[in-house]
Amino acid sequence: MVSINLKPSKHPLAEYIYHLEAGAAMLQDSPGNVLEVVGILKSYGIVLDAYYRNLIYIADHQFLVLFPFFKYFNGEVSVDKLLRHWWHDRINFEYAEYCMRAMMWHGGGGLDSYLDSPEFKALAEKAIEAKLKGNFVMLSLHKLFPEFLPEQIRQLCYYSALGQFWRVMSDMFIDLSDRYDRKEITSIPQVVQHIQDGLVAAANNPITYQVTINGQVYEIIPPSVGLTFLMDTAVPYVEAVFFRGTPFPGTISYNAQAAQIPLEQSDFIYGALYADPLPIGGAGIPPTLLMQDMRHFLPPYLHDIYRRGRREEDDLRVQICQSFQKSMFCVTTAAIRGLAPHPLDTSDPDQQRANRIYLETWMNRFIPSRLVDVNRGEM
Repeated sequence: MVSINLKPSKHPLAEYIYHLEAGAAMLQDSPGNVLEVVGILKSYGIVLDAYYRNLIYIADHQFLVLFPFFKYFNGEVSVDKLLRHWWHDRINFEYAEYCMRAMMWHGGGGLDSYLDSPEFKALAEKAIEAKLKGNFVMLSLHKLFPEFLPEQIRQLCYYSALGQFWRVMSDMFIDLSDRYDRKEITSIPQVVQHIQDGLVAAANNPITYQVTINGQVYEIIPPSVGLTFLMDTAVPYVEAVFFRGTPFPGTISYNAQAAQIPLEQSDFIYGALYADPLPIGGAGIPPTLLMQDMRHFLPPYLHDIYRRGRREEDDLRVQICQSFQKSMFCVTTAAIRGLAPHPLDTSDPDQQRANRIYLETWMNRFIPSRLVDVNRGEM
């Protein structure tokens, strides 16, 4: 353990700063937490595999389809699949779109900047002209409302970028489960290190997007833009989905006079790290869809623990949400460690001071979060 030659922090969450400086995680290490986190991330990894495939399908094959009735079918439409879709016996791809729209709305990173650039507008216009060739009605509408179709393409860029991000995360979480099964992962710090290593390995993966129209390829996000996995998808995703999120309908008033929603987006605290698990299962709560999806892929060892709970399976989605929240604090720990200005195990006093300021800034955001609750094991 590296000696930290600094005065004790006066921050209300100082103990978590010390944990990070000592190489630990924000979630306390225990066999129960390891089992919960690995188990729920395996289920999440399977769900993300379905989510990313659908997002990529929509971006690639539903390009400027204004009424994409069968966008959740991945090109495989059948009566049986349609009936299961109507009966909701399916993956809830709506949650993936919720995350995509949250990313697009909150912005951040190079992708957000690029989509406002003249280069994007020029490439989007080429794709629009190719897609609408011979469609004089739509071409006329495009001239009347020149920003409508480019905005649809901006959204498709987020479909593709989030799909590319989730593809990496899905593989990472399933690999984590495989390592746990082989007894290579036995502690929460090892879980965090696995995720951090995965983020670092994929950090410079290029984020690109192109579509094929009438047999010709049109670049929308060319490699020359230089967008990468970590800074242009992972960091904006954590900001938009883990921290800011969007207010859940039915739990808060959208009436401006009620002043229940902050005026500034930067003040939003509706993300996964803040959300109360108890409303999960209610109508209009987007994470309900995710928890419903994950319940179908729970590892037996985790499902058995939920069954032994006080309410058995009556509050299964709430229990899943609690485990999921714990896992997201592990993912966030990996991100904080990976983005630190200096290695957290540094022995240089100046670097230690810089890291302390960095960690205290992060902890300011965790004060209203459920960090303390998940470590108490409370609901």
